[in-house]
Amino acid sequence: MRIDQMLSTADPCFSVEFFPPKTDEGRATLFETVESLRQLQPAFFSVTYGAGGATREGTVEITRALKQDYGVETMAHLSCVGETTEGLRAILDRVTEMGVENVLALRGDPPRGDDAFVQPEGGLRSAAELAAMIAEHYPQVAIGGTCFPEVHPEASDQEADLAYLKTKVASGAGFLISQLFFDNQVFFDFVDAARAAGIEVPIIPGVIPVASYGQVKRICNLCAASIPENLAGAMEAVGGDERAEFNLGVAYAAQQCAELLARGAPGIHFYALNRAPATRAVLAALRASRPWERAAVPTPADGQGAA
Repeated sequence: MRIDQMLSTADPCFSVEFFPPKTDEGRATLFETVESLRQLQPAFFSVTYGAGGATREGTVEITRALKQDYGVETMAHLSCVGETTEGLRAILDRVTEMGVENVLALRGDPPRGDDAFVQPEGGLRSAAELAAMIAEHYPQVAIGGTCFPEVHPEASDQEADLAYLKTKVASGAGFLISQLFFDNQVFFDFVDAARAAGIEVPIIPGVIPVASYGQVKRICNLCAASIPENLAGAMEAVGGDERAEFNLGVAYAAQQCAELLARGAPGIHFYALNRAPATRAVLAALRASRPWERAAVPTPADGQGAA
């Protein structure tokens, strides 16, 4: 089922993002996670595409396994880095032949050691160009794009970032998934700004339940996401106790997601890091409490998923 169709229903669209593992042990862990999480009925799983196309074959294979072996809806990530247009179309041919109907169109990060993205010879230069190519040649595919509540690191300011995001939507992106964030007000303000700029497609917030504070700090440094002082202070206060970090991270994410859903977010996209416990705990709590059914005080951000 296409994700844009999922988002047209009243129920929130929960999804989980995985990355292709590099070892047999990692692969076993991933599929244990899939078995555990699919019991909570997420709408779809997504599979990342490594910097420089480093995990291209892994992305295709994990996508195939999720769709065909596990019978779950799947979204394949695809980036322009290191690929010709012909190569991108070959990948799209493979995943669509598997029955995959959803693709996240990315420009992609440069390979490790490179400072900036370089358009490949015979390839594309942006996620907007990739979205346009998919829309033209694969009309059966729902196209997603990414967005950055705290502004893309390469953008000069939010106005420029939103102007580019608008071209991505105009090129074919029918829904957006946000970079991870921890301060909900940052997300609500971003949605308001996007709507004011004329971007009307559903915007799914991306959330990472903190299982290991050190690991999440490293991820935030890589993607230029900030950790609010109150959360950082609480994490520092537990003194490196792994169980305490996990419990605090789950509690914080559950409250964060509950507020997002109560105020109109069309779903939650979980960055699970291929492990089940933290995401499973948060998603189970949301399924039990159903915060999207609560009457919320109307705000400009409410109803954003209806477009």
